[in-house]
Amino acid sequence: MRIGCRLKYRLTQPTPLIAMLNVHYSRFGDLERADYLVTSPSVPLESYRDGFGNWCTRMVAPAGDFTVSTDGIFRDSGLPDLVAPDATQQAVQDLPFETLVYLLGSRYCDTDLLSEEAWRLFESAPPGWSRVQAICDFVHDAVSFDYMKADATRTASQTLAGRHGVCRDFTHLAIAFCRCMNIPARYCTGYLSDIGEPEPYPPGDFAAWMEVYLGGRWWVFDPRNNTRRKGRILIGRGRDAADVPLTQTFGPNALTQFEVWTRDARHDPAEAPPVSRD
Repeated sequence: MRIGCRLKYRLTQPTPLIAMLNVHYSRFGDLERADYLVTSPSVPLESYRDGFGNWCTRMVAPAGDFTVSTDGIFRDSGLPDLVAPDATQQAVQDLPFETLVYLLGSRYCDTDLLSEEAWRLFESAPPGWSRVQAICDFVHDAVSFDYMKADATRTASQTLAGRHGVCRDFTHLAIAFCRCMNIPARYCTGYLSDIGEPEPYPPGDFAAWMEVYLGGRWWVFDPRNNTRRKGRILIGRGRDAADVPLTQTFGPNALTQFEVWTRDARHDPAEAPPVSRD
């Protein structure tokens, strides 16, 4: 799969910027061509791992037009997300220490406001995989996708009240419900291909989904699409979207160009430029 992105900014002054745009280290073994981060104009780059193990790159962007891009090729099995209907839910006292942080409320997953509703809705669902799937079914049906109503400050409880949002809102609400039911859940962002999906395809974009801890390991669930998809490649994980901003700018800026591509590299020999959304 050929995957990458191009983000162009217009800056009024030199501006510090942190980018989290490289594929997660868990997929390094699938690398065919590295998705190096490139800037135009070129500036010094310094990389580090954050507290969740995500790969981040810091820089100072000059005033004027500034572009950050990646473009790599990764192998993928071509199989849909794994399913384990028999995966069980562990008692809180038996969970590994490293999963406990994903039971807590966070910036966008306001479990304190949703706990009562979560137990009302899902207490009767069998614990484990079936309960998580019931949560995803509810969120998928209750919330309508509306790209034009994206809101960077919307919390899970606000998504439930308003009944609309984008993929991050679906994910935040499902994560919050899982945590309310004592199931560790963490936020993921990355690439999600349309391979195997019916055309026409929507404009390229990054995707959000969640990983849930059941039966001694983490499993992918996608409340936005609520189907097992192919070609899902992780960039970053955290408690919620606040932990995995794809870019973080520390000054005034305008995003003037945004492109994301995820497609079968075998059918892309000429590497034609992706469609822009300006």
